[in-house]
Amino acid sequence: MPDHSLPTDREIELPRLLGALSDPTRLGIVRLLSDGHERGWGQLCAPVAKSTMSHHLKVLREAGVTRTRQEGTRCYVTLRRDVLDARFPGLLSALLSATVADNVGEHVTERDQVA
Repeated sequence: MPDHSLPTDREIELPRLLGALSDPTRLGIVRLLSDGHERGWGQLCAPVAKSTMSHHLKVLREAGVTRTRQEGTRCYVTLRRDVLDARFPGLLSALLSATVADNVGEHVTERDQVA
């Protein structure tokens, strides 16, 4: 079983957080998840290989940006917005506003769920 551990709220470090958010694809993932809905890894669509998408998700998780939940063979990801807002007030809102204004991460979309 994969290790989906993440840092506690107080263990989230600003330099690591900013490093995780320094990539356009990772910003796109955060932008997509900012609506508060949990998504299956397979629902995330970007012009990158599956292994690259897995790497991006791992970087976000290990930095404390997202939480991954495993259910059987499927993994689901959510944004830890409440934790990030409490730890770094205003940072995520400013970041999301800038990504929208500059069209950063718009290449990350949601794939329609297959029944």
